[in-house]
Amino acid sequence: MKKLILLVAVTLFIFNVNAQDENSSAKSEGTWVIEVNTGSWTTGSTAFSLASQDGYTMWSAGAEGGYFVKENLAIKAGLGYSDFGDDSDGSFTYKVGAKYYVGGNIPVGIDFTGVSAGDYNASWVGAQAGYAIHVADNVAIEPTLRYNLTLDDMKADSAFQALIGFTLFL
Repeated sequence: MKKLILLVAVTLFIFNVNAQDENSSAKSEGTWVIEVNTGSWTTGSTAFSLASQDGYTMWSAGAEGGYFVKENLAIKAGLGYSDFGDDSDGSFTYKVGAKYYVGGNIPVGIDFTGVSAGDYNASWVGAQAGYAIHVADNVAIEPTLRYNLTLDDMKADSAFQALIGFTLFL
């Protein structure tokens, strides 16, 4: 029985090491990444969201993409649009930054986010960390916590966000 348990443990260890090698190869230099997130638009967003309040239906849509300039390090950019469901103009969001996968499975990122809606402009510096759950060699689900620090507290607030990201490595 002890030999069987040892054999199963060794097999699982070898399988786990092999799976980590396959997952990290998706983040090698010269590959691309495409991300979509779910979340709120409280600080300018490139995420998908939908909410209804006081008879107004608010929504946002966007995506981010990047290029791995070296193993586990991607330079990223994103675009998004939000509609607040009233007669006001929607808002356009843009984001530029970098994302690094610590150990291949812990994504940490920093970026600059800006939003423009008519005469209103605001910006934030964001930092985030999460965990990449690989569902295939080139697909991951990334639950993430994010903090957005406003660069102009007269126009916008700082805020925490919880996101669920869906990532495709090409």
